[in-house]
Amino acid sequence: MADTSLENDGQGMIVNPKPTADNQDWDGDDADRADRLRFEEEQAMIREQSEARAAKAAAEAKKAADAKKEASA
Repeated sequence: MADTSLENDGQGMIVNPKPTADNQDWDGDDADRADRLRFEEEQAMIREQSEARAAKAAAEAKKAADAKKEASA
């Protein structure tokens, strides 16, 4: 029979390594860096789309205001 131990041998646990004194620029693994890059690219795309939508709305509002001004003149 095998001895059963109540000690946790680390199986099934998630271990997140921390930076050591000689490796302060620890940045995770390649997947972490890829996720971060993908997130930054998505944020930039969202910002660009938002700015384009705001510029389009401003142009349409100006056009409508100009048309109203000409109609009342």
